[in-house]
Amino acid sequence: MAARAAGLQVPAFRSPPRRIGVVRSIRRLAGGTIVAVRLQGRSVVDIELDMVDGVIAANQLIGEAAERMRSTLLAALADAMGEAAA
Repeated sequence: MAARAAGLQVPAFRSPPRRIGVVRSIRRLAGGTIVAVRLQGRSVVDIELDMVDGVIAANQLIGEAAERMRSTLLAALADAMGEAAA
């Protein structure tokens, strides 16, 4: 929701990546972007970071814009996780 609110394209997510040996991959298609993230054997924090970085990569953000959006998305995720625990 935070990515949409910021006007970003939200990629589709799937698991696991098709390529063996990678923890995250990205495929750009005519209809959108697919980010694949390996879940098995990884910490929740690493998975969340890969998903956030997938949104940033899908929107081709770099530099300051990427850092601002990473902070915004991680804060939104932390807020959502806090609400889920309550």
